[in-house]
Amino acid sequence: MFLNNHLAPLQQSYKDLTQTVEELNTKFSNLNTRLENLENIVGSSTSKMENKKGRRHNWEVRKGDNTTLKLYNSLTRSKEEFRCENGKQLKWYSCGPTVYDASHMGHARSYISFDILRRVMTDYFGYNILFCMNITDIDDKIIARARQEHLFKIYQKKVNKEDLQKDANSAQQALAKKIEETTDEDKKKMLEKQNTRTLAALAQLGDESSTEHLNNMLLECKDAMYTWLDKKLGSTVEDNSIFSALPQFWEKEYFSDMEALNVLPPTVLTRVSEYVPEIVSYVEQIIDNGFAYESNGSVYFSVGTFDQSSDHFYAKLVPEAVGDRSALEEGEGALSCTAENEKRSQTDFALWKASKPGEPSWESPWGKGRPGWHIECSVMASSILGSEMDIHTGGVDLKFPHHDNELAQSEAHYNTDGWVRYFLHSGHLTIAGCKMSKSLKNFITIQEALKKNSARQLRLAFLLHSWKDTLDYSENTMLDAVQYEKFLNEFFLTVKDELRKQSAPGIDRFGKWSDKEMKMSETFSQRQCSVHEALCDNIDTKAALSHIRQLVSSANNYLASCGDDRVANGCLLKEIARYITWLLKVFGAISGDGEIGFPVNVGGVGGGNVETLLMPYLNALSQFREDVRTVALEHKVVDVLKLCDVLRDDVLPALGVRLEDKEGSTTVVKLADPEQLLRERDEKKKAEEEKRLKKLAAKEAAEKKRQEKEAQRRQPPSQMFLSLTDQFSQFDDQGFPTHDKAGKELSKGLSKKLRKKYDVQKKSYEEFLKEQTATIETK
Repeated sequence: MFLNNHLAPLQQSYKDLTQTVEELNTKFSNLNTRLENLENIVGSSTSKMENKKGRRHNWEVRKGDNTTLKLYNSLTRSKEEFRCENGKQLKWYSCGPTVYDASHMGHARSYISFDILRRVMTDYFGYNILFCMNITDIDDKIIARARQEHLFKIYQKKVNKEDLQKDANSAQQALAKKIEETTDEDKKKMLEKQNTRTLAALAQLGDESSTEHLNNMLLECKDAMYTWLDKKLGSTVEDNSIFSALPQFWEKEYFSDMEALNVLPPTVLTRVSEYVPEIVSYVEQIIDNGFAYESNGSVYFSVGTFDQSSDHFYAKLVPEAVGDRSALEEGEGALSCTAENEKRSQTDFALWKASKPGEPSWESPWGKGRPGWHIECSVMASSILGSEMDIHTGGVDLKFPHHDNELAQSEAHYNTDGWVRYFLHSGHLTIAGCKMSKSLKNFITIQEALKKNSARQLRLAFLLHSWKDTLDYSENTMLDAVQYEKFLNEFFLTVKDELRKQSAPGIDRFGKWSDKEMKMSETFSQRQCSVHEALCDNIDTKAALSHIRQLVSSANNYLASCGDDRVANGCLLKEIARYITWLLKVFGAISGDGEIGFPVNVGGVGGGNVETLLMPYLNALSQFREDVRTVALEHKVVDVLKLCDVLRDDVLPALGVRLEDKEGSTTVVKLADPEQLLRERDEKKKAEEEKRLKKLAAKEAAEKKRQEKEAQRRQPPSQMFLSLTDQFSQFDDQGFPTHDKAGKELSKGLSKKLRKKYDVQKKSYEEFLKEQTATIETK
């Protein structure tokens, strides 16, 4: 019994132990299976890794921006992808001025526009440009003007009343005859103005014969006398130096104007007078090639022979203008009086002109003569740039015949069909919508324009318009430019002020970006891409500046969104301002080494160092003024407050310093151009005065209306119509009209309308009487 009681638990334990062993065997078997699987995986991976040895990751280049520069080519009348013949080495010829008078805004239109294109091509797109420009110092206009001035000075020295009376009359009669023969309306108007001045001067001659009076009258007749003297005595002028002194003077004036406009000088400057031997050789080659002929000492280009050649095409730029007699005659020059049958065809043009008496001359195989106008550019451009060039530029008015003739004679000389690859023409310039012309004496000189606006403002006006389209020089055009400049300048000054406030050293200037900074950065990047696309699209500065305007607006909104509770990210703002400054430097609108904004000129000294030097002192002055104002406000010391305002509004602006008082914040100090600040001050005062006068006028009008209303309500209704005898003839016993002026009884409709007015007046009068009664009873 005892054994049975102890054996049973042992048997159960053994049974449990056996079961446990079986379970462990099963788990061990599963573990072996897993180990085998793991070995297979490891082996496979090792095999794959061994197979990848010596291979590289397949990295792919993402497709980027394939935007390329396109320029509007007058040869194809479309935008063409720009491809330079020699990589980044670019050859460029630009037609320069004919120097016989002051440079005008028409010149500025062309030379500023192409200066912008040149700067963009160099500083933005990275081309190395050999830029050649000519000075035309031999030309019919120069010869005529030089003779006229020479003869006029001689006449001026020996002027007397009798001769002036007689000669001015003759000049006036010749002018009147010319007016009758002139068909061009614009030219006729100009001549009529000259005639009016001449007649007025003749009328004022009177009995006075003092030298001063006679000279004054002679100057009034100058235009008429110029032409008359030249026609009478021009052929007697023999001194060649007379014809060089005039262009030398105006060439200096031209470059002085270009410097004032910040137009870069050419790499190479050529003058016609220095290239006469090369012109002779060039013409000889064209003759040898069968495209020109000599006639009476002159040489003419045979347009027909050239155009009939299978390898050539005449008038590539303006084929529809072929045969335009007026354009062809203007291209030949005012002194070109071609004899009958001297040219084989009226479309032929002069390469070399036989000199007449009173004209400068040089030796040639065909006798003494001078170069034709068109050949000059071909020779000078070819001498510097060779048989082909990448870009040729000039004003749109030069397309035909000048540039078409340039192309023809150059291709005839080289026997090629591609002298110029890209022909770019700047658009016309109008003055307040009217045609501008120096020959019509309807022009504004560059010096006159610079008295009204700065060179930067003029350039901005051009940048805000397409270089190839017509630009209207007007008050509205310049106002847009001035406002754009002010818009940018305010942004630059605001950023500078913000950066001064955040002048943390080292790594402390870097703050964590929030969603606002991320959004602003994304906008910045997008606008940079848009500017690039605009410049690639025919150097569209108008679109580029529009994107810059939007970028500045976004940056201003970002600044405003930060408010007082959060500091704007200075690094981001600085990058935006630096980018805009750099772009304006590319456009030639900013000069100097300043990192941000327009150059500051204080007391005649400019440069970024001036700002760095002055700001600590100006901030100290501003803080002192602010402390003084605080005390003055507390104690209500009005005179001290007025002195603080005088410092802000009158003293500091004249020194180029602007203080902006901010309620609840520190006064902002900004450095700017003194003239600009004084203009802003005067405009502000003018606006305030206009506002005061407008308010005063409104107050006076309201008072007058009140008095009229008061006078009206004092009138008894029985009298309101009695004075209108021009409308009514009969009235009833209450003063109400019954018949019109003609004695006809009033219609029911009109009577009803008048009765309403009568009742209103009656009510108003009764109220007045009640007020009067109440006033008497009160007393």
